[in-house]
Amino acid sequence: MKKLLLVGNANCGKTTLFNTLTNSFEHVGNWHGVTIAEKKKEFVFDGNDFLLFDIPGIYSLNAFSFEEQVAIDAILKNKEEKILNLCDKNNLQRNLYLTLCLLENGFDTTILINNIDKKNIYKIDTKKLSKMLNVDVFEIDAKEKENLKNFLKNTKNCFRNAILPYKNNDFLQKSIKEQAKIRYDYIDFLIKNCTTKTNEIYGKSKIDKFVLNRFFAIPIFFAIMILIFYLTFFSFGKLLSNGLSNLLSLVSSSVVSWLKGGVPPWLASFFETAIFGGINIVISFLPQVVIMFLALSILEDSGYMSRVAFVFDDLLCKVGLSGKSVYSLLMGFGCSTTAIMTARTMDEKSAKIKTALACPYMSCSAKIPIYAVVGGAVFGANNLWVIFGLYLLGVVVSVCVSSILNKTILKGKKQNFILEFPPYRKMSAKRVLLVLWKNTKDFLLKIGSVMLATNVIVWFVSSFSLGCSYVGENGASMLQSLGKIVAPIFVPLGFGSWAIACSLLAGFVAKEVVVSSIAMFNKINSNSQKLISKSILMPSSVVFFASKASVLSFLVFCLLYTPCLSSVIMLSKEVGKKWAFFAVLTQFFVAYVLSFFVYNLAFATEVFGAKKVFVFALFAGVVLLSIYIIYRHIKNRKCGGRCDDCKRGCGKI
Repeated sequence: MKKLLLVGNANCGKTTLFNTLTNSFEHVGNWHGVTIAEKKKEFVFDGNDFLLFDIPGIYSLNAFSFEEQVAIDAILKNKEEKILNLCDKNNLQRNLYLTLCLLENGFDTTILINNIDKKNIYKIDTKKLSKMLNVDVFEIDAKEKENLKNFLKNTKNCFRNAILPYKNNDFLQKSIKEQAKIRYDYIDFLIKNCTTKTNEIYGKSKIDKFVLNRFFAIPIFFAIMILIFYLTFFSFGKLLSNGLSNLLSLVSSSVVSWLKGGVPPWLASFFETAIFGGINIVISFLPQVVIMFLALSILEDSGYMSRVAFVFDDLLCKVGLSGKSVYSLLMGFGCSTTAIMTARTMDEKSAKIKTALACPYMSCSAKIPIYAVVGGAVFGANNLWVIFGLYLLGVVVSVCVSSILNKTILKGKKQNFILEFPPYRKMSAKRVLLVLWKNTKDFLLKIGSVMLATNVIVWFVSSFSLGCSYVGENGASMLQSLGKIVAPIFVPLGFGSWAIACSLLAGFVAKEVVVSSIAMFNKINSNSQKLISKSILMPSSVVFFASKASVLSFLVFCLLYTPCLSSVIMLSKEVGKKWAFFAVLTQFFVAYVLSFFVYNLAFATEVFGAKKVFVFALFAGVVLLSIYIIYRHIKNRKCGGRCDDCKRGCGKI
């Protein structure tokens, strides 16, 4: 079997080519850190077996980050294998630096010039470039499988020594800086002789005048996110979810009616509540989850997310992070577990830990059912703004926690952040379908299976007593006994019933289980979101919310409290057991404090009115600010203003 290593700069199309050749659905993104570990897969071409490796992006054979070290290690480990050096046609001058490094070290290299965009700033004479370097050079489109056949037929060619006129004993004796200059001079020579420049300008767009504007950038980002939330939770997403919900109800009700005819009550309850109830809830929320993932994927592939990373870099630098952290934090909107894993791309250990600890505060897709059902029950159309506020609160809390850690136990140095802006790109229909399929499969197989398994356990402990006798709907079950012990903890937050406490405990396994647990406790065997939402407003229900304040507090707690089990395991793997334990305790504490604050503020607003609460809050803020100013003034007077540290109130004399 022939091994092929895909090597190149970040953002040159390696993962796209990997997906095309192997019919895979690996994550594709046009920014730093998307590929954080080597991926490999077999494929067959013209009767020959190949093993293709997708290597993280590098710019030379010297590592400056975690993923670059992964790439270099993979290259050195497979030094005798064929390297497919992928170069972006519009960034050829920069990409060829890595090419020369590979050729200098004697790697068996084939150069693939990827025609990523229709707008090209160069026309390249590949035959002349091949002759000057004495290696195979092919121009390809990584998205089109048909035009890849030409270079695949030549992968079995014998190794050819490259021609590098500058490589001699004098070159090897020079410093690294001098060697780099010689390489770039030779690249200029190659570009001059093998390319013709067109009138196109690469990577720039009139759109950037707005999306990178210091005043418009953040409002535009918020507007885009609000639009995504509207499509996901209300317009298109809600329509699809309701339609799918009605269809599933017809099917499941027919099967359950047939089952009840000849089986014991406990067995009928098991299939009706634990199995069909769980399956229906998972599938009914599938359209909304898929729409959210699809929207984020479009933003990534279009080139917009790299701009977002640039916009937020200054802010994140102030809390000990960098623009690299943006990718991990935004991944948290999809899955906290995956987001934590990407934190390993951070160059500095403290930044890696801070990024990993910040990711679970972001609102993952698993919380979508909670927002839709619980929030929709009380806030109706205004739930859009509640959801937006929850997502924004997650971001703010993650930044604040990072800032506190950066100033106390995880002080770190400012990180270097190198980012390129690719041109805006259209997402192909094929890519859209692949994203939809991958996210659907992952949701059903990973999240759905965990949710169903947890549903079964919750049903068992809520249907049987400590003596393992079936108690049905009204008896004292094992779960009820446990819930009554835990419930008092949540009374100050506005939701102190044993069933709500138990649903939160079940949510530790997977956050979607919170909704299925509520449906189970309230005896809602249909998957209808409307029925579940109505049930939590009925005083006769086991899970009952008495006011908007208690619902808002519950949503904030679900947003911020201890992440799911898989995220905790990933935290332990990436940053260690001590930091994982610290994260679990910290998140519970933060969730509790903020939920308590939100509940009391919302409750006060309901009782006294928004105007009085606002005026009182303004008064309290002014008083606290005055006390702080006086405190700083007294501290600064101690050293008579004679040292720079007075600005921080050091108190030195």
